Amino acid sequence: SALALVTLVGLITIAVSTYMITYSHKLYEWCEPLLGGFERRETPREPQEGALLQGRRYDVVLFGLGRLGTAIAARLQQRGTRVLGVDFNPAIVRQRRELPFDVEYGDATDAEFLASLPLRQATWAVSTIPVHLTGLMHDDTRLAIVQALRAAGFGGRIAVASHHAHHRAALLEAGADLVLEPIIDAAARAVELLSAPTPDHPR
Repeated sequence: SALALVTLVGLITIAVSTYMITYSHKLYEWCEPLLGGFERRETPREPQEGALLQGRRYDVVLFGLGRLGTAIAARLQQRGTRVLGVDFNPAIVRQRRELPFDVEYGDATDAEFLASLPLRQATWAVSTIPVHLTGLMHDDTRLAIVQALRAAGFGGRIAVASHHAHHRAALLEAGADLVLEPIIDAAARAVELLSAPTPDHPR
């Protein structure tokens, strides 16, 4: 009887925890109002770098400083657009701080971190963070970022990069204003350049 009980409890907890981890962001949103009573009052917190940026103004806050994100941020900065780049990888943050735009370390899905960023004046929030489809379950980081930005009170426009066309509808439905498709966008730009008339070969 003990073996049967332990087996049953194990199966139930495995099944329930799978869904709780998958939908952790939504569950936290539902439970957040009830958790305030468990927080310690006057608990000293570690200083956050994001708080140092509050006095600064940015036109674009860009999450994900891989090759695509870095290229976008650098070109926007060259055009006079004030850009703040955010990444969760400390090594990437150290490397990108050598570039001519501000860089911040942090988790884009963390509502508390987003609240520390100077989002009020930003026109765009851009996510180039890829989706890693690994394991039995995964949480779409792009959807979590869109939801976290809206929860933080961001009133600007949100652009999200997607490498799969069938994700476009879900991202727009979640609240994204623009879906960037790097391969398709690059191909379209290449066609424009190749089709443009040249002095030697006018159309």
